[in-house]
Amino acid sequence: MKGLYLLLKRFVKPYKHLIAAAFIFNLLAALFGAFQFAALQPVLGVLFGTQKIVEKPAEWALTLGSITDNIMYEIGNIILKFGAEQALVYIGIFLIIMVFLKVTFTYLSLYVLVPLRNGVVRDIRNQIYMKILELPIGFFSEERKGDIIARMTGDVQEIDNSIMSSFEMLLRDPLIIIISLLFMVYMSWSLTLFVFLLLPLVGYLIGKVGKSLKKPSMRGQNKMGELLSTIEESLSGLRIIKAFNAEKKVKTYFTKQNAEYFRIMNGLMWRRYLAHPMSEFLGTAVIVIVLWYGGKLVLNHGSNLTPQGFITYLVFFYSIINPAKSFTTAFYAIQKGLASMERIDKVMLAENNIIDKEFPIAVKTFTTEIEYKDVTFRYQEDDVLKKVSLTIPIGKTIALVGQSGSGKSTFVDLLPRFYDVCEGQVLVDGIDIRDYKIADLRGLMGNVNQDPILFNDTFFNNISFGVEDATLEQVENAAKVANAHDFIIATSEGYHSNIGDRGGKLSGGQRQRVSIARAVLKNPPILILDEATSALDTESEKLVQEALENLMKNRTSIVIAHRLSTIKNADLICVFHEGEIVERGSHDELLALDGIYKKLHGMQNF
Repeated sequence: MKGLYLLLKRFVKPYKHLIAAAFIFNLLAALFGAFQFAALQPVLGVLFGTQKIVEKPAEWALTLGSITDNIMYEIGNIILKFGAEQALVYIGIFLIIMVFLKVTFTYLSLYVLVPLRNGVVRDIRNQIYMKILELPIGFFSEERKGDIIARMTGDVQEIDNSIMSSFEMLLRDPLIIIISLLFMVYMSWSLTLFVFLLLPLVGYLIGKVGKSLKKPSMRGQNKMGELLSTIEESLSGLRIIKAFNAEKKVKTYFTKQNAEYFRIMNGLMWRRYLAHPMSEFLGTAVIVIVLWYGGKLVLNHGSNLTPQGFITYLVFFYSIINPAKSFTTAFYAIQKGLASMERIDKVMLAENNIIDKEFPIAVKTFTTEIEYKDVTFRYQEDDVLKKVSLTIPIGKTIALVGQSGSGKSTFVDLLPRFYDVCEGQVLVDGIDIRDYKIADLRGLMGNVNQDPILFNDTFFNNISFGVEDATLEQVENAAKVANAHDFIIATSEGYHSNIGDRGGKLSGGQRQRVSIARAVLKNPPILILDEATSALDTESEKLVQEALENLMKNRTSIVIAHRLSTIKNADLICVFHEGEIVERGSHDELLALDGIYKKLHGMQNF
């Protein structure tokens, strides 16, 4: 149960005051439950005439003998005054009071654990979300989005359903078992020793089944992650699926995955449902053995147990059967929950190598130049960039062109530290960007991507995203610069209209102009444009290009472009080929070189 201990240590520590309260309430509930059973022995003895009435009260002390003698004295008094039948009424009232106190404290223990249970689940979900935001972009290129979602939803919920629900039993049932066993040892240590010899065997058999749950549970959660990934991809690509009549193919693939999940979960639940009948059978078998062995001791006078004491002993022993069964059920559930925790920990414990150094430099302005100095970068083994050097003075527009996969996007991703260089340096104002505070460094930059990333929210909130306390006037001005104001105010609620999932209610050009307005409002000194017009029609491209030119005024801009017509006026054009800058110069200079750029230009003109 090392995994459970580590989980509780990580997430339950802030709620230790609730655990202390729950422990006290459970202890009181267990004690009152034990007192109701302890009262049976003197009652049975006096009523059936096998035990003499205690005529004098014993001196009160916190010992079982003192409590028992005084209870027997009080019961004897009631019998002498009112008779045996009337005594049963008083004893019944006493038992009702004990049960009332027991269930009251049991409820209070559960009541104080509700904030703990829900709080731990909330904290896990918060931490995994924060971790996802902190992890570098490279981590997610190796992971499926659906599987990440499955870990945040299904796996977190499984921890709640299994571990946290079992935590209530872990705080309650051991106390009931321990207190009952103490009474049993007091009543007959030899018979209890015999019970202790049986219990490890039962525990071993139950543990074997419990351990076999963890592996299939892990497979089940992994398969659920694959299912969610397939659903997410199908929803994102629904237009393509329908356009290519691929419904049958994706249905077959999903059905196959779902059938595999069905088989895994069948095996898992067959094992899980074995817990109750197995523990009930083993519990009954132990009771029968104890009944045989204890009865033999009583009948042969081989023990100090009286017949009524033996009956009371059996009641105590039976009282630990249900807690023991629920304890084993909790053990099964915890194994399943720990499998989910392992999946969550693959995200929670993932290494984040793009972090601030111990004493980062704060930076709020960009004053001189950006310099790439002998930069080499690789994702795995092959170099994507090979000793690339480039200086970008403040206020200049630098265009990057070249075939897909030549390293252009990787080149610009190094500047905001989405990735870190493998060799060389990226300098801003002469200082290595790894020395800067990451938030400050990225605060200097604005991004406009080929595929505008918008959120299922209003125009206002999308444009003001990342800008604190933006006013409607500032948002409108930014939209006007981006040529977006007119189509926004034409909507039913203007700037407070919802744009749909990923901007689905807008055209491609409109989405791009909202994205540009967001960059305008941020007003960054450095601008990164990644093929911002390549997916647009001619009319939209003209509007977006005009918006981009407004945005780029008086800014240092790095532009990735496939349409060479959009970068004719760039101060410097760099041609990438297989991770190297093979040509650089103005538009006219590159045409005069008669190299790769002229070839690309000729192909586009044709």
